[in-house]
Amino acid sequence: MGLNTIKQKIDNKSLKVGVIGLGYVGLPLACEFAEADIEVIGFDIAQEKVDLINMGKSYIIDIKDQKIEKQVSRKKLSATTDFSALKEVDSISICVPTPLNKSKDPDISYIEAALESIIPNLKKGQIIILESTTYPGTTVEVIKPQLEKTGLIIGRDLFLAFSPERVDPGNKIYTTKNTPKVLGGVTKECTKTGALIYEQVINKIVTVSSPSSAEMVKLLENTFRSVNIGMANEIVLMCNKLGLNAWEIIEAAATKPFGFMPFFPGPGLGGHCIPIDPLYLSWKLKTLNYDAKFIGLADEINSSMPEYVTTKVTLGLNQHKKSINGSRILILGVAYKADINDVRESPALDIIMKLQKLGANIQYHDNFIPEVKLGDNTFYSQELSEENISKNDCLVIITHHSYFDIDYITKKARLIIDTRNATKNFNTDNIIRL
Repeated sequence: MGLNTIKQKIDNKSLKVGVIGLGYVGLPLACEFAEADIEVIGFDIAQEKVDLINMGKSYIIDIKDQKIEKQVSRKKLSATTDFSALKEVDSISICVPTPLNKSKDPDISYIEAALESIIPNLKKGQIIILESTTYPGTTVEVIKPQLEKTGLIIGRDLFLAFSPERVDPGNKIYTTKNTPKVLGGVTKECTKTGALIYEQVINKIVTVSSPSSAEMVKLLENTFRSVNIGMANEIVLMCNKLGLNAWEIIEAAATKPFGFMPFFPGPGLGGHCIPIDPLYLSWKLKTLNYDAKFIGLADEINSSMPEYVTTKVTLGLNQHKKSINGSRILILGVAYKADINDVRESPALDIIMKLQKLGANIQYHDNFIPEVKLGDNTFYSQELSEENISKNDCLVIITHHSYFDIDYITKKARLIIDTRNATKNFNTDNIIRL
């Protein structure tokens, strides 16, 4: 069993793959397998997602309905909430969420739940590949012991590896298929088997020495981004004190053809990865009595940006002889980044709550997000009409969607707080930049 069996199944077109978790990572991965003529079963606890897939419908912005419909009709893609069907597959990719709990410690309960579904349905020769971002040691310290309790031996009867997801929602250039995939197995046979599986659908596989190394690769990637964005955000704070334009300075520095990589400030971090992943690493290091200073400082600065934006709004309204209490404020964009329909960890949500607490009347506009629930309140996206723009005391640009007509918005708005440098080509008195 193992590598040779997988090779045979690939050769005779009988390989069957399972993907647990059909979100922004799992569904694109499942589609890649299906498009490579490999039968794939998607597993999810959400009946609504399963039903949509089986009807040929997509709920992920990067996946079109036609792609799902084609693979479902070819019987290469199906979805189910019945995890007993795991017995039918040769490879299982775990693509479930890994959030932080209220104390900002790792929450691997979704991984543990997936494991509980896998264990009763194990069969010899299967490979389990964890893709969910987690702290170094999770695969070896959490998953491996549970699998070994079944009496099956890792590297002989079962195969286990970690391969971090590298999905960038909304990216039109780099997709699941053409983004190199890192993979580390518990044994050499595990690594070879996992690499062979993914070589069928991904252009380049980069193997590392262990699952823990692969886990650390993912955390390094997003810690690098978090720390550098934190520095860019602090540059904004410094330039504000110095009366300088941080955007101008960063863009000028970026003209240097070596030794500098531009990162840009914003209203705070959003998405599932960058605000969360570095804290997984920081937590792990605390268990080893090590204080990850860069991570802590970056998190402190990035987490303070929604408060900084709120202060900018307050001061801007004050300059226009308005109190924030009772002012009408329109938030432009609540998705965590441009041109996607995802609000996870979006700084817009924090900014809305802070402005509301100060007595502001809040509306928002975002064609990608029809409604937002915050506590007991539900907000609905408002039309970006001339009337809606002009009746508000202040517009706050949080997410710079490509469909925004900045020229039109700038001409109609009384006051704009621009956190994304969307108005860089305009120099009018009604614009205040971050």
